[in-house]
Amino acid sequence: MQYRQRSVLFAAPWLIIGAAAAGASGGITIADFEKPELLIAALLVGIIIGMAVEQYLTATSRLAWRERNRSQSEQRRWNERVIQGPWLQTPAAQPLRPIDATDQLRIVMRSKFTIQPLLNKSEARVFRELDSVVIGCNSSWQVMAQVSLGEILRSADPDAYSCINSKRVDLLLVDSNCRPRHVIEYQGGAHHQGAAAARDAVKKEALRRAGIGYHEVVAGQTTPSELRRLVEKLVDKPSVT
Repeated sequence: MQYRQRSVLFAAPWLIIGAAAAGASGGITIADFEKPELLIAALLVGIIIGMAVEQYLTATSRLAWRERNRSQSEQRRWNERVIQGPWLQTPAAQPLRPIDATDQLRIVMRSKFTIQPLLNKSEARVFRELDSVVIGCNSSWQVMAQVSLGEILRSADPDAYSCINSKRVDLLLVDSNCRPRHVIEYQGGAHHQGAAAARDAVKKEALRRAGIGYHEVVAGQTTPSELRRLVEKLVDKPSVT
């Protein structure tokens, strides 16, 4: 109903314009509007023009309304992202300052320490067996446990050195001059889980390049007699004067 009322309102001015246009084009005078057919034609022309103008204006208004609502919706979503998203300000990470000896002492004084065995039970058993065999073969050689590779290897390449600096070997045979000669790694049942194999490969290659032997003792497979034969082959016999 509202649509029809708006159409009539739009048609009113266009009715007059349509009538004037029809009269101008056909030489029609005001007196001619007394004829019913001309009056009906003028009315129809005015109504059609009014409805067309109304539809055009309505479509234009709707398009502008959608654009306005879309802009408001996008702005609202952007504000939500700014508020809820990852743009929230977080405290900047404070750079770590070097801890000097005084700070270290203060930290140690407020902490508690307990004894950590250097070797587990299986490794300790292999160590005792290995030590007795080494002493029997050459009393000047020694067996060391849990030795850092960074203490027995050097490299001019800082990146290469950082790859091995924190790695350790289970057992190390040193000669009478305390020079590292052979590494013996104890491989337990779960030793090859995770990245252990990759870590062993790094140690093997670094030791090989330094000229240090690498040998493995496998849990449940290497017998004491096999270990003795291995050590006797590795340890240099003392020279007889």
